[in-house]
Amino acid sequence: MTMTEPTTGTELKDGRIVGIAGPVVDVEFPRGALPELNSAVEFDIELEGETVTVLAEVAQQLGHDDVDAALARLAADDLIVLTPDRRDIAGAYPFTAEERVHAVLVNGHTVHAMCALDALAIAPMFETATRIDSRCHVTGSPVEIHMQGTELLSARPGDVHVGIHWQGTSGCAAQSLCMEMVFLADAETAQGWQQQDSDNIDLYELPDAVNFAAAYFRPLLEDAPA
Repeated sequence: MTMTEPTTGTELKDGRIVGIAGPVVDVEFPRGALPELNSAVEFDIELEGETVTVLAEVAQQLGHDDVDAALARLAADDLIVLTPDRRDIAGAYPFTAEERVHAVLVNGHTVHAMCALDALAIAPMFETATRIDSRCHVTGSPVEIHMQGTELLSARPGDVHVGIHWQGTSGCAAQSLCMEMVFLADAETAQGWQQQDSDNIDLYELPDAVNFAAAYFRPLLEDAPA
């Protein structure tokens, strides 16, 4: 990430992208190198195997103390997950920097999702193709799901279910509720898992789980009303 100035000979300053949420790109610059408002910034992204240069504009400035306070507020509202030292972002739903059981191949890159529902949400959120590689929560058998946007292309095994064990989040769903949003190999396995707490466990056939995930996450990328 580089900040550019229109004046010839002005030194360019390098920053680091620390987060992307819809059209907003969060960039960190070294102390003393914060670009002015309306300055241009450019960065390269990989898209379907090609490098694309993106030109953006500085719309808001936050000092380091402001950033720490903002991260703390977002974490308190359970919108992001912070590292143990609370200085970096470990996850922003549906993504996590941790290597969890739900790996998602998207645009040639493998990312990890917080839970089964989050993994199913990525294709609908970005209207793209994904391949989910996960495991049955009970048997440990492989689960592979191919999607294109909201369309479910294929799944192995063919009778994959999603189970959700509803519970309190203790302030961070990623470390509690997400651990109990899981793939289950088939209806029989799902029903057996549900019996451990039938009052608090819901089961979903895969198409219903995809619709649930899309309905929850897609509005997060929609522009707020003017």
